[in-house]
Amino acid sequence: MARFQLPLSGDVTQTINPWTWVFSPIGGNFSLFNINLDMGPSSNPEIEAEILRDVASYGKQIGRIEDAVAALIEIVGTDDLSLRQKKAFAAFHALMNDIENVKDRHKDG
Repeated sequence: MARFQLPLSGDVTQTINPWTWVFSPIGGNFSLFNINLDMGPSSNPEIEAEILRDVASYGKQIGRIEDAVAALIEIVGTDDLSLRQKKAFAAFHALMNDIENVKDRHKDG
């Protein structure tokens, strides 16, 4: 069975380029390759790049958001929610479980 994905719903990857660690001294711009990554539209690409470089990757940021949403779900509970809201929470929990399973597989490998 073919896997169907909506636009912008595919896997997220982040390239880590060790060449920049070796060939890009602090304050300089020496490198063998010059690759510009287009991270999509941003109101301030310099700030976004600094956040990714110095604070947290997209994966880390999304993980923190997942943790916060999971905590809110625990506080709110699901008893008084509509069917649509319960389905959204169930889908969120399924996503978190799938992510945790992938992380566990990579810990063992």
